[in-house]
Amino acid sequence: MKAVLATRRSKLALAQARAYVRFLIEKNPGLEVEELHVVTSGDRIQDRSLQEIGGKGLFIKEIEEALLDGRADFAVHSIKDVPAELADGLFLAAIPKREDPCDVLITRGGGLAALPENALIGTSSMRRALQLKKNRPDLRTEPLRGNVDTRIRKLEEGHLDAIVLAYAGMRRLDLGARVDEVLTPELMLPAVGQGALGIECRADDSRMKSLLAATDDTDTRIAVEGERAFMRAVGGSCQLPVAAYCILGTDELWLRGLLADPDGTNLRTGERRAQRPSNADEARAVAVALGAELGAALR
Repeated sequence: MKAVLATRRSKLALAQARAYVRFLIEKNPGLEVEELHVVTSGDRIQDRSLQEIGGKGLFIKEIEEALLDGRADFAVHSIKDVPAELADGLFLAAIPKREDPCDVLITRGGGLAALPENALIGTSSMRRALQLKKNRPDLRTEPLRGNVDTRIRKLEEGHLDAIVLAYAGMRRLDLGARVDEVLTPELMLPAVGQGALGIECRADDSRMKSLLAATDDTDTRIAVEGERAFMRAVGGSCQLPVAAYCILGTDELWLRGLLADPDGTNLRTGERRAQRPSNADEARAVAVALGAELGAALR
């Protein structure tokens, strides 16, 4: 059996795609996977914010085109880059077990409390910037894009006092030792689906759907689908600061959400606790209720 994987060619994209492929082959012995490297619009345009150029979906647009025109059979995405609605004809066949969903702070020494007054933080995420300033109103932020190495280099060259990245990416690149502080969800609620991968294929490709289904993690699927339902319920997009984090306990679901107006004002948070769901539909129902509560406060 052979299959073609479409992936971005950044160091992180390749690291997580190749780790997933090893897991996929463990579940489907004899499968051979070829890589198709795709340069996305999000990779090409580095001098403007995602809000200006059309949102995080630009990191998967050309990859989805490769799936739809048959050049590739499946794709591995950071699911936080996947819009609330998939392109017609495509399907999320698997959401494997999630890596740590937290954000992390990388500095030139010390954590959040040790940063000097009026420290300059590199981040292009309004979600991150708003939550940083909620904890440290004195902090300043500056847009920062590029791959992980580029961002760390700008910090080390002295242009910034700190940067914020996803812990999952640092761990997948074996850079966990470079982290100065893990920002817990109490300090910074993660992006929707952060730390999880989304494995996408054509909706009518029954062979690929069957192969990929073997890598799906039920608890991760339920939690991430709940978070994505919250994003849909509030009309979440790159232009709207939104965060959600769902935890499945032994008997309980705990969903926390954050939302602000597009200009970053009117920040509000909420949570819902419910009996542990048996499927993603039950998690979605809880998320829609929380989304309705927070979305009703939009100006």
